[in-house]
Parts: sequence; C-alpha cells; structure tokens
Amino acid sequence: MAGAWASFRTHHRHGSVDWPTVKAMSPGLLAGVLLGSLIARFLATSFLKVFFLGFMAFVIFQMVFNVRPRASRTLPGRGALSGVGLAIGIASSWFGGGAAALGVPFLTWCSMSMHRAIGTVAAMGFPLAIAGATGYVIAGLTADGLPPWSVGFVYLPALAGISITSLAVAPYGARLAHRLKGSTLKRIFAVFLIAVGIKIAVSV
Repeated sequence: MAGAWASFRTHHRHGSVDWPTVKAMSPGLLAGVLLGSLIARFLATSFLKVFFLGFMAFVIFQMVFNVRPRASRTLPGRGALSGVGLAIGIASSWFGGGAAALGVPFLTWCSMSMHRAIGTVAAMGFPLAIAGATGYVIAGLTADGLPPWSVGFVYLPALAGISITSLAVAPYGARLAHRLKGSTLKRIFAVFLIAVGIKIAVSV
C-alpha cells in the first residue's frame, strides 16, 4: 500500500495519470478485488492460473512484436470500463501483479501511451491494495494455523518490511520510467510479465 501511494504520487507529478479513467474503473476494481479475495479461500485456481498464463503469453507476444490495434481504437464508456475494472480487480486478488499485467495492456490496446497507462494503473493500485488487504483480513479471521502477528491472512511483519522498502524505492522506479522511451519501457514491462508468468507457472 505504501509503495502504491509513493508510486502514483510520482506519476501524478509527471502528469501521467488519466484521472477520468481511474474514476471510471475504480468501482469495478474495488468490487472485484474484494470479491476475489473473499472467495479465494474456497476456490481452486489451477484452471484460472493456466488461463491467466495463456493471456499473458498473448500480451507478451503483442508487446515484443509490436502488434498494434487499429489507430481508431479508444477507451470504452464508463460502464464498460467499470466492467473491465471488475475483471482486473478479481485477477489482482488472485495473482501477484494482476493489476499491472492486465491494466497496462488494456489501456495501451485502447491507444493510451505506455507512460500514461503505467501512471494510470499505478493510481488504481493504492485503493486496490487497501481493498485487497481488507478482503484477506476478513477472509482469514476464522482460519486456523496462521503464524503469530497475523491479522486474517495478512502477516504484519512482512507487510511492514515490504511497505518500508517499497516506500523508499517506488518513487525512483516511477521517475526512471519517465526517463525511458516508450519502446524501451514496453520491453521492460514484457520482462516483468514473463517474471509474473514464471511465478504463477511454478505455483500451478
């Protein structure tokens, strides 16, 4: 949560957050991440992981080989954006990096620049992190065998360590992103997707 806050503030200062898109997608995002985190405890995700890996393979191919959509493609209406947000929110609650892995390709597919897409998804990440943490706290309140210093499924020492580190590092990453060309940033993002895919594949 702390890292998401620091990241989106830096992107906002660079003017790279599309706030109307954030506002349109946020209701679906928040509903999706809460729904996904609450049912994750009861859901077998093997098929979903395979499906997600297939989707990411398509996205990586599109980015690496610069397969572009029609130039006339634009963002859909508010209702459709909220629906896409719902899907991204659910994916984010089940897979690490789900918001970026789905959100950035979707926005660039709708002719948004890479820098602006990353900044916009970063702005969505802060409320998304709060909703996800809340959902996993609620989902794990009655779970047995959790380690000490846990609140639901949230392990507080890990939360503190990751928050402190990401709070210090995230602004540097955001500033670096704005110094890179869009094509370079796209390749780096493709490597990120590959890393997320490997992580999910290992856990299948």
